[in-house]
Amino acid sequence: MAEPFYSNFQKRVVQAAEAVLKRTGSVGPLELFQQMGLLQPVHFEGWRKGNEHYRVLESCIQVGAEKFQKTIQYFEAWAKDRNLRPIEAAYTRRGPGGVEELRVTEHGDPQWEKFYRRHYAPADLSKKKTERLAGKLNRPPDLVVFEKVGEEGNCSECGTELAKGNLLLMEKNQPLCLTCADLDRLVFLPAGDAALSRRARKHSPLSAVVVRFSPARKRYERQGLLVPESALAKAEEECADDAPARAAARVQAAFVRQEDDREFIAALTREILGRYPGCPPEEAGRIAAHTGLRSSGRVGRSSAGCALEARAVELAVSAHVRHEHTNYDALLMRGTNRLDARELVREKMDRVLAKWSSA
Repeated sequence: MAEPFYSNFQKRVVQAAEAVLKRTGSVGPLELFQQMGLLQPVHFEGWRKGNEHYRVLESCIQVGAEKFQKTIQYFEAWAKDRNLRPIEAAYTRRGPGGVEELRVTEHGDPQWEKFYRRHYAPADLSKKKTERLAGKLNRPPDLVVFEKVGEEGNCSECGTELAKGNLLLMEKNQPLCLTCADLDRLVFLPAGDAALSRRARKHSPLSAVVVRFSPARKRYERQGLLVPESALAKAEEECADDAPARAAARVQAAFVRQEDDREFIAALTREILGRYPGCPPEEAGRIAAHTGLRSSGRVGRSSAGCALEARAVELAVSAHVRHEHTNYDALLMRGTNRLDARELVREKMDRVLAKWSSA
């Protein structure tokens, strides 16, 4: 069956929608706009956290009226062609006063608010998976508490000085100390023990995620949880009771991962040799082991790499040839610009790849 003809912009909309659907299991207009670069994730996250700068999220969508209408038209036509099922999503946030519903439009127009909240998911999802997806889409985000990294600042409600290292909650873009935020009765549980954190949260009627901004990485990083002391005590008791069973399960899981990794590396090696029959088998094995290392973030562990797609294999082999069969690394060490260095070694790379491509 021939693929339908798409204009360049329509293709862009469809490819973005497909990417979000594959990654998250559903896709809505706001997620589509982010994938297309028309809505910045930082604006979306600020809106979800109640930041006053992004109160009217619709104004943050950077696209003209005509292109906006075409995006909607192509998106809904694609959803219809794919026979996707609509699922309503709720955009809410947690605050000291409870769960608050967020508006996308300035005046809360019911028709547009409903449009922005409509997600699409595969029609063949089982009932259980559909319920799980709907629960995920309607779950409010975590209540977030920030560890203060600056020196100056005061609680906007009581005026208490907030020193570096203090915890605070941002409410309508204003800092609140934990007492004013009604979170001072919670205790801090540092990150590091996944089972303890999961169980403490399960037993907590009220909890918050603690984050701290990393200037080096330019992002907020999770530090732990705030939970009731009773919830932490119950979680610690449960963890102590089944510690031996969980330890045995970890050993078994590690063994299964090792077996999976061996099978994947072997399959990736075969795929490399299939596309590059002139590549020495031992070298193909080294390429596969390097690019397919679990949790490395390399192309072999991308979705395309795990699917053994041709482009991912080509990128992995090209990277290996660049580093192992040319003076690329030496050029970088001499201060050569990365793109210039790649151009300088391109001819040598092409010769090696041409040799490996022939049987």
